[in-house]
Amino acid sequence: MSERRVVITGLGVVSALGQDRHGFWSALTEGRSGIQTIESVDTENVTFKNGAEIKDYTPADHLSKADQMLDRNAQLGLIAAREAVQDSGLEFTDELRQTGAVVTGCACGGKTTEDEQYYKLYALKKKRSHPMMVPKVMGNAGASRISLEFGLQGPVFNLSTACSSSNHAMGQAYWLVRNGMSDVALTGGHEAFFCLGNLKAWDALRVVSPDTCRPFSRDRLGMVLGEGSGMLVLETLEHAQARGAEIYAEFSGFGMTADAHHLTLPSVDGPARAMSSALNDAGVDPSAVSYINAHGTGTPANDPNETQAIHHVFGEHAAKLAVSSTKSAHGHALGAAGALEGVATVLAIKNGVLPPTINFTEPDPECDLDYVPNEARDAQIDVALSSSYAFGGLNAVLAFRRFE
Repeated sequence: MSERRVVITGLGVVSALGQDRHGFWSALTEGRSGIQTIESVDTENVTFKNGAEIKDYTPADHLSKADQMLDRNAQLGLIAAREAVQDSGLEFTDELRQTGAVVTGCACGGKTTEDEQYYKLYALKKKRSHPMMVPKVMGNAGASRISLEFGLQGPVFNLSTACSSSNHAMGQAYWLVRNGMSDVALTGGHEAFFCLGNLKAWDALRVVSPDTCRPFSRDRLGMVLGEGSGMLVLETLEHAQARGAEIYAEFSGFGMTADAHHLTLPSVDGPARAMSSALNDAGVDPSAVSYINAHGTGTPANDPNETQAIHHVFGEHAAKLAVSSTKSAHGHALGAAGALEGVATVLAIKNGVLPPTINFTEPDPECDLDYVPNEARDAQIDVALSSSYAFGGLNAVLAFRRFE
């Protein structure tokens, strides 16, 4: 079977910037930050106090009693998936259900459930764990619940590759649809991990900023953790046009590489090869790219490394690129980061607006690109990349193009 064109027809988001795609996009383009004081965890013994939590989230407002039993991370995935499907206007026929795919990225699984149950076991000396603990903590809980929601019986799985989880998931879903295994796929990622055990683990790494996230700035002090979910509906162009669907953008390429270099320190070569691979997969010349949603963690190591990789791939064209890190607004959602950033990139293409890198102060001499500092900017975006580079040296880059 020849390769098929794949388009994005639905989007769903739950994040610190808003509990739907409209709130998310408005906050991004208005330069508002979702980074605030952490409220769900006592941070007295944690050196950082801020995170991008979803405020005013009440599960009962969104979910049945049965679904409220899900761990928070899977709840967020289900809510975003429902919004994406509703947005797409897609109706699942029996034929679509048989091959419909769900591919999610979730790196941490049910961390809040795990933390709560282990506290009861070790600190309170409880004799038994919750009978649903295993289904609640498994990484594929969200993918499985989403497949049940829509009766999807094709490929359904979750990928856990640290901060690249969602990009790996979306790329695999894209290939499933492009290569004919599925006509429709729900894909993205979800993550919720604000619990003491996990915060202490990140505290020990000494990569979390004590205040806010300032990617590519000279005075950046690190990343800021965030939670959330982003989901996309993918379908063949032929199927979308046959039903008169609105198309946000075309999903045109995917590239992935491994550094084979170091567990936590990045390399230039791996990200550069991943970007080149995505462009090759899309059949796009580097000069056609106008925007990159960067990994942009705000850590001392990542930002200059990513800048060098962009220079390596794009050469002189790098000076013409707009590059922004939306993590400055919605935080670093780990396994769900690429999903939030993928939604942001697709909306940027559709709306002709570059989301800014907020909190930007003084430029770092080693970071010398156009980072769209602090204010959104109108621009026609024909081709865009969305990049994720994970601990373990795992790199995944998506290519999207404006649909005409």
